[in-house]
Order: sequence, then structure tokens, then C-alpha cells
Amino acid sequence: MLADLSIPRSVDLANPWVLLGIFALASAVMIWRLHAMEAKGFEGTVLGTLIMPYCSGAANLIFAFVMTRTPGNGQKVLENCLVNNVTNLTLILGLSAILCSAAIVPAGGGGKARKSADFYRLYRIDLLLTLVAMGLFTGVLWALAKDGVLDFYDGLVLVALFLFWQILHVFEVLKTNVRKNRSLHWTIIIDLLLIATCAYGIYLSVDHLVTWVEKGDSRLFTMADLGWLSGVLMVLPNAILAIYYARAGRQDIVVSSQIGDAHICIPMCIGLYALFDPISIPGFFQTGTVIILGAAALYFVLIAALGRLHRWLGLGFLGAYTVFAYQGLVR
Repeated sequence: MLADLSIPRSVDLANPWVLLGIFALASAVMIWRLHAMEAKGFEGTVLGTLIMPYCSGAANLIFAFVMTRTPGNGQKVLENCLVNNVTNLTLILGLSAILCSAAIVPAGGGGKARKSADFYRLYRIDLLLTLVAMGLFTGVLWALAKDGVLDFYDGLVLVALFLFWQILHVFEVLKTNVRKNRSLHWTIIIDLLLIATCAYGIYLSVDHLVTWVEKGDSRLFTMADLGWLSGVLMVLPNAILAIYYARAGRQDIVVSSQIGDAHICIPMCIGLYALFDPISIPGFFQTGTVIILGAAALYFVLIAALGRLHRWLGLGFLGAYTVFAYQGLVR
């Protein structure tokens, strides 16, 4: 009923191409307003780890919510999150490194250039902390899943970990603004309202796309493919983010946004679903967690030692993504 009141009747919500268009448009508007928010009290890595993940990961959260309507969909949610995370960390960041191997920490010069380099070094420290958090979250998920199922109490642990991490970032934003004697601009309220509207558009498109697959209207996709199909589709906002900021030479935001989105999926989306319904662990779970942990470790070493992601890294991670896809789809 709400959808009928909010969307003109001329819009065909049974057409998957229309739904994909709504999904892409809502994601693009979100990114547009996110870029504007960087000058209003949110900067660099904090923007990438605190704000962007909720927007690029909104579709994953909505997918997990939609799946709670029917018991037994936990494995599809887990597939969605693993596919999304592995794709972000291998395919998206790999292509970003190949096409734009920009330094996360630019070479320092004199005056303003040196001051700018100091800020980027602080961003590098934030990135390293974010990578440690991603490794911790994935490791905790792996440990909780050793018995083959994620239950209500496992979900509580995962959600609590995520909320604690986000509270730390909120205090970091407040602390930074106090240090700089700066307050958040009032127009952020307008940006947040636009982002909320876009989130509803994403919810609408995801909900109807799931219904379209459930009804069997597609000859190519079935419910068995829904976890993988949705995981790949929901990489789209992350890909747009990566392309935009890679072209702008902001490799720090490219990396932090992909890592921050991984935090939304692991532990938030998986933990939230586990609160409603137990999740059985699929066979390719081990491969996915190994790739995520390996990517986090490698990114940590490269960013700490070199301050950049080299092009050869992209080729290696494209190969890792191929192995993951083979494990999950072919086998």
C-alpha cells in the first residue's frame, strides 16, 4: 500500500529493468550527497567508514530484512554478504588498483602540500585500524560458525561488535570537530533526508526484485541463485563510489568505503538475520572468509609499508575472485 502511495502508477514495478533503474538512481543520488557531506564536518576516512557504508550497504541491510519474512533464508543472506564483501575487496579494489594506482599517502612537499600529507598519514592510521577491525569481525564470525550454524546468541555478539565500532567513530567525529572548533553544518539534515528517500527507493526495488525472482518470472535466475545474484547486484553502489573517488585521486576513500561496507555485511547484516532465524553455514563459507582475511592482511602490509595499492595487486585479486566464484557457483 505504501508503495502505491509513493510511486506513480505509471511506473511498472513488475518490470525488473525499471527496478534496476530505481536501484541505480537511488544509489547515485546517495553518493552525490555523500560527496557534499565531506565539507560539512565529515572528512576522508571517517566519511568512508562511518557514513558511506550505510548508504552503499543499505541494500544489503534491506535484503536481510526482506529475507526475515520467510524462515530458512539465512543461507541466502550469508551468501549475499560473503559475495558482496569478497567482490568489494577483490574485484572492485583490484580493478581500482589496476586503473588508478593512486597513493593513499601522497609525497610531502612544502607548505600546504606538507600539511595535506600529514592529514593523509592520519587517514592511513585510520585505514589500518579499520582493516584490523575487518579482520577481527571476520575472525569472530568464523569462530562462531565452527559449529555449522549461527543462532540468536551468535547474532547478538555480531551486532554488539558492530555497534561498539560505530560508537567509537561517532565519538571520533565529535572529538575532531571540537579540536577544530567546528560544528556540523545544518544542511546535513537535508542531505540525510535525501539519503533516507534514496534508502526507501532501494528498499522498494530490492523488495520487488526478490518478489520477481520468487514468482519464477525469470528464466535465468531462481531462488537458489538469489544470494549470489543479490550479492553481485548490491556491489553496484560500491563500484560507483570506487570509480568516482578513484578518478578524483582519493584512493583513501576508495579503500575505506569498500572496507567500511564489509563491516555492514560482516557482522551487521549476518548478525541481524541470526537474531530472527538460525543460519546454516554453506560449503564455500571457508573459502570466502579465507579470502577476506587474506585481503585484509595484505592491504594492511601494503598500506603500512608503501602507502599505496600497486597494479600487480589488482591482477592477483582478480584471480582470487575467480576462485571464489568457482567454489560458490560451479562446485
